[in-house]
Amino acid sequence: MTSLHDDTAVNAPLITADHGEGQGDNRRVSTSILQSSGNAFVWALTLSACVSGLLFGFDTGVISGTLVSIGTDLSSRELTNLDKGLITSCTSLFALIASPGAGVLADKWGRKNIILCADALFTLGALWQAFTTSVWGMIFGRSIVGLAIGGASLIVPLYISELAPGHLRGRLVTVSLLFITGGQVIAYVIGWLFSARVSGWRWMVGLGAVPALAQLIMLMFMPETPRYLAKAQREMEAKAVLGKVYRGMVPDTTILVNEVMLAIKKEILEEEEAHVNIKSTSSSRFFPPTLQSLLLHPPHARALTIACSLQALQQACGFNVLMYFSATIFQMLRFDSPTLTSLSVAGTNFIFTIAAFHLIDRIGRRKILLITIPLMVVALLACAASFVFVRLPNSHHSRDEPPNDGAAGNASRLPAICILLSILLYVSTYATGLGVVPWQQSELFPLSVRSVGSSLATATNWGCNTIVGLTFLPMMDLLTPQWTFVCYAAICAVGWCVIWRIYPETMGLALEEVGDLLRHGWGIKESTDRLKRRTMGGGS
Repeated sequence: MTSLHDDTAVNAPLITADHGEGQGDNRRVSTSILQSSGNAFVWALTLSACVSGLLFGFDTGVISGTLVSIGTDLSSRELTNLDKGLITSCTSLFALIASPGAGVLADKWGRKNIILCADALFTLGALWQAFTTSVWGMIFGRSIVGLAIGGASLIVPLYISELAPGHLRGRLVTVSLLFITGGQVIAYVIGWLFSARVSGWRWMVGLGAVPALAQLIMLMFMPETPRYLAKAQREMEAKAVLGKVYRGMVPDTTILVNEVMLAIKKEILEEEEAHVNIKSTSSSRFFPPTLQSLLLHPPHARALTIACSLQALQQACGFNVLMYFSATIFQMLRFDSPTLTSLSVAGTNFIFTIAAFHLIDRIGRRKILLITIPLMVVALLACAASFVFVRLPNSHHSRDEPPNDGAAGNASRLPAICILLSILLYVSTYATGLGVVPWQQSELFPLSVRSVGSSLATATNWGCNTIVGLTFLPMMDLLTPQWTFVCYAAICAVGWCVIWRIYPETMGLALEEVGDLLRHGWGIKESTDRLKRRTMGGGS
């Protein structure tokens, strides 16, 4: 019988590329799959699921133009920096609250049903924002959207990876990130189109309900993942989905589907046995066995440390302040159209996420981060230096002066352009590396702890997002813009050191090989040596 291993488990239940470990028919099947770029069914499911990513990106990007367009429409007064901080940070706070719970509910209700709940919340939140008349009403609407984003950010990559053939898994998960960045681009375009209209910001936020309603219709035709169906003892349905996934990739899908089903059932049994063993040897009654394993078992704890560190760095480096406050920054710099200028930021993010789609399985996760993060540091320091030569208005939220007076107001045009170019360099390098790599987190965790481990890492992301969104404008006031960006540069530099020390190269490794790397240490040397051997051996 063909050997079964962790490559077919949880987020990656389908057989992946064979690197020499498998034998016989398993190698032959894997080779034929590698020649395929997927069928229409796989891509249709991916694109349908990614609508949630589009909503994720839209709702995080649209707030940038909204903040500079609201005026006195809410609570009959201008927004203060505290108002802006609360409106932006409440979204990430409630995403933080939702993401761990979404992982637990997905095992009980199914992945598809969690996406359905997220769509309902996206719709309710968008309409609430569009019709509210108070600051606290806006905060409540953004909080509802945060719950939706928290669930979608965890479940959509999980849904895609559990359905995708193994050799396509990394790229298809990256497609969901493309939809996020694409959603941000759409948000900036809509923000620009409605920025000059009276109460146009209501259309900006309200239009988010349209794709959510469209996905609700798509969900009628989307299946559950094979792993969830197998765990729910709906084996015939799971086989039917797998048959459609592999249709056209191999001459006869029957044997392959049976192999995958055996692998899934074997991994489910191993997961249950692992939980029983942990529970029987644990003296604690207050923590679930899975959480105990993540915190106390060294290989699992190392995986959690790496995943949480990458997710924390992704937010603490300050990128999302550009998504939330780029229009506010460009308004301070007296650009003619702050919202339209912000579109260049979102567009750059989208274009270089496409670059990451092509590079992540060619250059490698570790290497791409070690290359791009130093460039992020340079860009942030250049931005900080340019701010030294800019005279800003006394109040960042003041609207007493027009955005542009024909001579760039108090801000010198050249430093403002240098700031824009520095931001674009920062965004391009972020999108190529830190924007994509942390979301490959599931490959770090073994089957028994993968769902909970991924939930904790995602919660770390949203926790740091909340802190950054809440503190950015106060930091700009207290520390000045130049020192604010210097702080972000310092965080990036520290993050580079952490990655160099603890993050092994996982490109091209089977899931069980990643687990072996972390068994007795961080596995840096072992992972790079394996990659060199595989490269020199032509993939053997």
